[in-house]
This record gives sequence, C-alpha cells and structure tokens, in this order.
Amino acid sequence: MAESSLLSLEHASRRYGEKVLLSDVDFYLNEGEKVGLIGRNGSGKTTLLRILAGVDEPDTGVRTQANGKVIRYMPQTPDFHSEDTALAYCLSGLSEEEQWSAEPQARAMLTEFGLPEYDKSCESLSGGQKKRVSLIRTLLLPADILILDEPTNHLDLAMTGWLENYLRNMRTALIMVTHDRYFLDRVVNRIDELDQGKIYSYRGNYAGYLAIRAERLSAEDAAEKKRKNILRTELAWLNRGARARSTKQKAHIDRIETLQAVEGPKRGKSAELQSVSSRLGRTTLEVSGISKSMGGHRLFSNFSYIFLRNDRIGIIGPNGCGKTTLMRILAGELAPDTGTRKTGITLKIGYYRQELPLSDPSEDGYMDPSETVIDYIRDAAEYVRTGDGLVSASVMLDRFLFPPAVQRQKCGGLSGGEKKRLYLLRVLMEAPNLLLLDEPVNDMDIETMAVLEDFLDSFEGIVVTVSHDRFFLDRIVKRVFALEDGTWRQYEGNYSDYAEKSAAARAEAEAETSEKAAQKKAIEPGRTETGNRRRNAGGAGQGNASTSETQERYHSVHRRKLSFNEKREWSVIEDEIASLEQKSADLDRQMEEAATDAAKLTELSAQKEETERALDAKMNRWEELSELVEELGTD
Repeated sequence: MAESSLLSLEHASRRYGEKVLLSDVDFYLNEGEKVGLIGRNGSGKTTLLRILAGVDEPDTGVRTQANGKVIRYMPQTPDFHSEDTALAYCLSGLSEEEQWSAEPQARAMLTEFGLPEYDKSCESLSGGQKKRVSLIRTLLLPADILILDEPTNHLDLAMTGWLENYLRNMRTALIMVTHDRYFLDRVVNRIDELDQGKIYSYRGNYAGYLAIRAERLSAEDAAEKKRKNILRTELAWLNRGARARSTKQKAHIDRIETLQAVEGPKRGKSAELQSVSSRLGRTTLEVSGISKSMGGHRLFSNFSYIFLRNDRIGIIGPNGCGKTTLMRILAGELAPDTGTRKTGITLKIGYYRQELPLSDPSEDGYMDPSETVIDYIRDAAEYVRTGDGLVSASVMLDRFLFPPAVQRQKCGGLSGGEKKRLYLLRVLMEAPNLLLLDEPVNDMDIETMAVLEDFLDSFEGIVVTVSHDRFFLDRIVKRVFALEDGTWRQYEGNYSDYAEKSAAARAEAEAETSEKAAQKKAIEPGRTETGNRRRNAGGAGQGNASTSETQERYHSVHRRKLSFNEKREWSVIEDEIASLEQKSADLDRQMEEAATDAAKLTELSAQKEETERALDAKMNRWEELSELVEELGTD
C-alpha cells in the first residue's frame, strides 16, 4: 500500500459465473483524489465498488484500508427495511449530540432534494426518493472516503448542480460511478476505466481522459501493426527456405513463435444502431390546451404544440412537476383533464418509459424475467427494415452488444444497464416515427449513450425526450420546453442555450425587483407636507401620461387581430416547411449519387445551402406566427 494511500486493492480477481469481471487488478486511492469509475454496463463497476467498500470480497487479492479511515458507501439500489421517517433515516448512525447539530443541515438537504415532508415514512417513498434519502444520509455522516454508485440518477437538473458543487468543494476522497459526462468533467481529477477485467487509470477530468485514451489506443494499434509487419517479414524469410544454417534459423523460428504468442489489444465490440423508422405523413401530433392535475394538485396547464417532422424536443423541470405525466398524455396512455390531442394516421409512437416494465404483464414491452433475450425482441418484430435492408432480431441484438451466447439467456439474469439497453432496442424494433424517451440514459453506459446519440442524429422522425443529463440534451435537442412555476416556457436551442437564456431572464427580473425596491425606499422615507405637495403637483401630469400610455398599450393589444395576409400565411406555412424539408432530403440523396461528379456536387451544394437558409427563415416565421395565433387567435 502506497505511503499516502487511503485505500488499496492489489492483484484482485473476481468472476461471475463464466464472466471475468476483475483480472489481477490493482487500485489505489490517495488523499485528495476524486475518482470517476467508468466502463460498459456489466463490466463489473458495481462489483468493484462493493469490494472497495468492504461489502464483498475478491476471489483473490488483498484489500487494505488505512487505519482510522472511515468509508461511507451509497449503493446503486439502497435497501430500506426500516419504518423510520426520511429525517430519522438521514440522521441514523450519528450520536445524539451529532444528530442535534446535523438536523438543520439534514432538513435543508431534504428540501434541496425535493423531500420537504421530513416525517414521511421511508417505506412510502418512491424508488427515486429512496435513492435521494440514501444519498443525503451518506453525505451527512462523517467520512474520509465516499463511495457513490450512480449518485446523479433520479436527480433533476437543479439537484445535480447542487451535488456537483458540493462534491467539487469537499476535501473528502471520492470514488463514484456515474455516466453523467458533464458531472465527471467538473468533479473528478482522475478517471479509471474498467475494460475487459483490467483498470486503466488517467489523471485529469473526463475531457482529459478522452484525449489520453485516444493516444493509448493509437499507441496500441501502432504497436500491433508493427508486430504484424515484423511477423510477416519473418514468415516470408522462413518460407524462402533455410539459407542460413541451423543456429540462425532457430533464432528466427523462436522470434516468430514469440511474435505469434503476443495477444493484440483486446477491444470490446462497439454497439451499432441503424436508423429504423416508419414513414411519417404531414399530420403528426398536435396538442392544444392540455392540463392535468393529480391528487388535487395542478401539475401544469395550457400546453399546446404542433410537433413538426424531425423535431428534437427536450422537456425539463423539477422532479414531480409532471414531465412523465405529459409524456404519458402524448403517448395516449393518459387522458388530460382539459385540452385536445390529435394524431395523424401514419403516426407510430415508440414510448421508452423511465421505469422498466417489470411488474405488469399487460404493460407494453413487459420484460418477463423467465423469457429469453431473443424471444423478448422477437415479440416486437422478427425482422426490421434498416439502411441495410431487412435485418433479423438476432442480428440487431448482436449489433447492440447481445451476442448469440447471451441471446439465449434469461432476461432476469441481465444487469440493470443491460436490461435498459434491451428495452431500448425493443422500442426501436417497432419502427416508430415518434420517439418518446423518458430518462433514456439513466443506468446506460457512456459508450451506449454515444451510440444512441448517433442513432438519433439519423432518425427520420420526431424525438421528444425527458432527461436530466445535460450532455445528452446539448447533443440531441434543438428546442426546450421548461416547466417553470406551473407554466410551460419554450426556448430555442439546446440545454446550454436554455440555461444561458434562463439565467439572463432571472438576473433581469432580480435587477428589476431591486430597482423597484430602491425607488420605493427613496420615495417613502422622510416625506414632508411641502415635499408631498411638490410631488403631487409635479407628478400629476406624469401620472396622467402614464395612465394614458397604459390604456393605449392595452387597446392596441386588444384591437390587434391577425391580418388577412397573416391568416393566409399561417394556413400554408406548415406545407411550405414540409416542402422545403423534402427538397433538402432530395438534395441530400442527389449529392450522395453525385459523389464523384465535382461540378454537379458543387451545384447541388449551393442549392442545399439556399434551401437550408429558406427553411430556417420559414421556421423563424412559423415561430412568430404561432406566438401571434396563441395570443390573438385566428378569428
């Protein structure tokens, strides 16, 4: 164990059945280190965390914990057997004196994490709420080392930001598994990748890891290429015959055998997803005036939107605000209290639910633990049409990292992340043209997330997603609907664009509030009779002018109606947009066919740029008109 090491694992191995999770690995955690552990689903990350936390033991190897150093471990799925309240559970494990001093912080953290009902029984909490309570308890207890398994799951964007700042500023050493790439980039100072039973360690954050890993893989490939070239040369010499005598010939043979015995770099197979969708007609999905209440509580009201072909929509808001409820309404599973939902005849919805369908056999996509992986996918479709033509369920499974040996296994034997990946493939096998994705990247490894993102780039349909993963939202969406104080607000751009505009709006509102308060403070104190008379005399005209301006603004708005030309423009603009989208797609196809004709390609590229500019202008005009129609109506 290194001198400054808090925790170490030496020559550790661990198997799960026939699968090797850890193969003679070493791990060291030093003072001040914050380690992000990454790897594919099923690679053994949770197993390694449990061994490091002392919950499990390796098959071989030695675990060493520095004397007097305390570890706090938060598992991926916390187990609650207690009837304690949320507050009591958070404080359990502390002395009476420590509980007294920690209670205010516990209450504040419970509120921050959306659990203000401190006296609610833990048994009555949802899975996500239990995860948050477990996280709070882990953070409250004194520790030298924190080990956290997926701490950002079930946190909304505000909670994730709070936790990010907390972990970044604390001095406690940290080991965590998370697939949130922005979170990794901003919190950790070391990345450990678990791949093929080995640990590869990289100093720096996630962005640094990507750069160094690319260099490592490139060096491995270069070494392998050199080995193969030397081997080819040696074999060619041997095949020409023994021109030299025995000693030299034997040396060559030994060298060849040594080169042949060297194993090339082992790389896990990459997942492949090809675009799978059905044709989408002109009418897609239209909702108007949608509102919904649950348990006497109004979640949201007046949500209206006409979904356009190839829309990429992100839906965000705090936990419990009704995002999943809205998705269920869009999917047609739940009726709104008010408002209408209209669908086109060609619309085919694929709904990926936040929770795996494991409990209700009647639920669409139900995953029977006793069913084989291949049969689960065949229940959706035996074949699916892709860019390569008809592809079988078995081939699609293999492309999505379920090789033939795994396809005959029972669904119940898969890891949580593998089940998520399988469920996602099941939804895609139904060839939808509207994808509703509710927290699709929870429990999904980074490589699979990247594959999904690439798939969505080429998906010829509408994508609507609820996600708390900022990187995923930045990568995918082009329009954001944020539920703020019960009101839906629309923002153009990705998550970062939304965050910038939202922050600017809040700053402007705060500045306006401060200015009004300052003005009031300047006017109210120290009034004299003379001063009041002066103010009244001097302000009379201004007051009348202000009233007049207000009335003029009021009447201008309420006299305003859509002009004849605006009504006509509104009635045809969606057809014009669809026509431009089709023209753009036709030009893409023509450019592919003209790949070897430079002159034709230049001409088509110019047409493509002109079409895209026209399409952008039409989309901007559509947004302007839709706001007018929403405000004034079409009568």
